[in-house]
Amino acid sequence: MKKILLIATFIVFGITVNSCSSDSTSGTYAYNVRMTDAPGPYEKVNIDLKAVEVTGNNGQTVLLNTTAGIYNLLEFSNGLSTLIATSELSDANVSQIRLILGSNNTVVVGGVTYPLDTPSAEQSGLKLQVHQTLLADIQNEILLDFDANASIVKTGNGTYKLKPVVRTIVTAITGNIKGSITPIGTLAVVTATSVDAVEYSSSVNALGEFQISGLLPGIYTFTITPLLPLLPVTQTNVVVTAGVNTNLGVIAL
Repeated sequence: MKKILLIATFIVFGITVNSCSSDSTSGTYAYNVRMTDAPGPYEKVNIDLKAVEVTGNNGQTVLLNTTAGIYNLLEFSNGLSTLIATSELSDANVSQIRLILGSNNTVVVGGVTYPLDTPSAEQSGLKLQVHQTLLADIQNEILLDFDANASIVKTGNGTYKLKPVVRTIVTAITGNIKGSITPIGTLAVVTATSVDAVEYSSSVNALGEFQISGLLPGIYTFTITPLLPLLPVTQTNVVVTAGVNTNLGVIAL
């Protein structure tokens, strides 16, 4: 009888160990990719998104569940963003994101629609280096911040090329600076400069609003530079905290 009980005990122990071992290796990580934009001097900047891939530290590439389509980047500025891809990943580390674009990319200037030539993005995809460690049991997220102004190049023959300038932002560890200016309609560039002289810039939109996203926690010097004859306005010791919008309110030029 004692022998039978001992055998049963080992069987139960073996099942328990095996179950625990399986649970520890079957973890997945929820992952979302969102897209936002810094305003630019265009009426529309349309990006033809086909697919999004991520590569982990193990070298494995995963095709995410992508909401493919034509996105007007200018609809997602000053704090607005849109979810473009999502998936469950088995690797806790993301080293690279790859955006695959189609050929229907356009820019609208003065009411005229121009095609955006994107040869490199069409052939191999736009590769963005990321060093992000994912956590279990939460919605891990990364924000792709397009700079529409810097991403579009006008050629000498009047055509336009798309050379995407994109910053990757891990929203959980960064903060934002936002606010607005008067008079509304003034063209201006806003810049946040860290204590180690790293600059982050954006543009004021048609409503006078601005937001600089993806700032590491710290103290910044914030400058608004409007077109002449208006003069720049500077605020020092602007504190940025992770996960927080630092609102500067309405700033008069």
